[in-house]
Amino acid sequence: MERNKKSTRTLVIGYGNTDRADDGVAYYVINTLRQRLGQAMLKEDQTGLEELGAEIDSIFLVQLAPELIDVLACYHRIIFVDAHVYDNVDKLYYTPVLPEYTPSTFTHHMTPPTMLALLKLIHQKEPVGHLVSIRGCDFDFHRDLSADTKALVDPAVEYILQSLIHCREKFDASE
Repeated sequence: MERNKKSTRTLVIGYGNTDRADDGVAYYVINTLRQRLGQAMLKEDQTGLEELGAEIDSIFLVQLAPELIDVLACYHRIIFVDAHVYDNVDKLYYTPVLPEYTPSTFTHHMTPPTMLALLKLIHQKEPVGHLVSIRGCDFDFHRDLSADTKALVDPAVEYILQSLIHCREKFDASE
């Protein structure tokens, strides 16, 4: 599929473990975003990878993996959504993501900067990267979000939507 060089396609990647309470918050963010965009919500056994092709796509995965590199190459902007446990950052934390190899605490886990670094290395593509990170409070083995984390789902989706609108306006102004 041939794409315009100035494509503004965006991929929102949520990742985490829905069986570990707040670690699965990105699943709720992705489904709320999909609902707001008029797209079908993901069922628990779906990733969204089978439905790619829109201006704004969204997927949910258990973890980031190098097999995604070819998928990422089709996008101008990638927004990563995950839970965090840090007391020294805001409960709802947004930051740019630059391509950079960053060692992970776990050997089977890749970070957003590492994903973008691999994309740059393999495909010579450097999309705009962002991380939306939501403070998790409960990581026990169950499927419900804590009240504090659940309250951050809608603000996270609103931030993503506003970010996408701003990006689109910037793109339109540059044409």
